[in-house]
Amino acid sequence: QVQLVESGGGLVQAGGSLRLSCAASGRTFSSYAMGWFRQAPGKEREFVAAIRWSGDSTYYADSVKGRFTISRDNAKNTVYLQMNSLKPEDTAVYYCAATAFTTSTNAREYRYWGQGTQVTVSS
Repeated sequence: QVQLVESGGGLVQAGGSLRLSCAASGRTFSSYAMGWFRQAPGKEREFVAAIRWSGDSTYYADSVKGRFTISRDNAKNTVYLQMNSLKPEDTAVYYCAATAFTTSTNAREYRYWGQGTQVTVSS
């Protein structure tokens, strides 16, 4: 069992930065690949970024590549999403999730989810 709690969301102007954190409980955190997803009002949940359990491989949606960075600290049971050069279209509820797969961009393959944190980017 893994419980996930996101933090770090908020309101930021376009071009600004935010750093999201996702704290995990459970001794097996380091065995899970982790992902970030987001869901804007009226839209489906979409993949943002993922990282393997070891942290040596990362994956990004094209829409955030070059602006967002996913990382993890297994000693702290935490995964991060550094978001730079934010745009109004990045506005959404951001969720972290854990999967037993090596890694995945498919939300259906993630077993554990956090409650989400709101990110709002003003123009």
